[in-house]
Amino acid sequence: MCDSTPIPWLLAARTPSIRYLTLRRLLSRPEDDAGVQAVRQEMAASGPIPAILARQTERGDWAGERSYYSPKYTSTHWSMALLAELAADPADERLRRGAEFILAATEAEARSAGHGWVCFWGNLLRYALHCRFGDDPRVARLTERVVRDATEAGWRCRYNDELPCAWGAARALWGLAALPAERRSPEVAAAIAAAIESGLAFLLEGNRLLRADYPTPGKVHAIWGHVNYPLFYQADIPFVLRVAAELDALDHPGAGPALDWLAARRRADGTWGGTGPFRTPRGLWDREETDRWVTLHAAIVLDAAASAS
Repeated sequence: MCDSTPIPWLLAARTPSIRYLTLRRLLSRPEDDAGVQAVRQEMAASGPIPAILARQTERGDWAGERSYYSPKYTSTHWSMALLAELAADPADERLRRGAEFILAATEAEARSAGHGWVCFWGNLLRYALHCRFGDDPRVARLTERVVRDATEAGWRCRYNDELPCAWGAARALWGLAALPAERRSPEVAAAIAAAIESGLAFLLEGNRLLRADYPTPGKVHAIWGHVNYPLFYQADIPFVLRVAAELDALDHPGAGPALDWLAARRRADGTWGGTGPFRTPRGLWDREETDRWVTLHAAIVLDAAASAS
């Protein structure tokens, strides 16, 4: 067991979002704390958040894109997903403009009766909720679509040869985890609970998280057993644990071996080493900051697991 704490090292991060999330998630400082507010102001003025927002157009999309999804990972969808990960201010009109743009652009497709591509819909749901669109009927339709992928399609996806996709399930749960419980009717709450139960069973039961037949049974992606940041539509063992933490599901028997796996990768100084396989646009942070990002999220997960035990 490592007794070293990474908190001083995290608070020395050049990326303001790392310091903000350390204060909020590891030190439980309230949002109105003077130190938290000072870092909030810095997040808006320097670092990756203003760098990403500098490429946004007046209509809400991102300059130079071929569509809201292309090119990876710099067009509107990916930029919005990363801004939410960075804890960008949800009251910032530019974030709301980006969410409005993509909700409008995807409205017709979200209404369709198809299934699959749930990694996309789960991520969209996540950042739309981050931007406080929870009362928007389009977000309600997104939720219905994600739930349908779980309860009717069994997580199958045409991009995964019509097999159940673990990346899709993980990203779907990532979106559902952000839904405010107090706004759900009993019927909606029951449907969401069934989808979450299905996703957790798929990802965790039978020690499947470490056995790792993901995203396609029998085909383990190279990133699965690493500690990565950031990921976009992908998932890995630590990301699934982050999702389980948000769903208060780290006491699931299938999470235990994966938590041990994560703890065993902690270095002697209490930090983790990470990789950034999809870190684009380049230059947002360096390798040391990648290590800080993965350390932050690993520490949050293990703290949550300790509280649940």
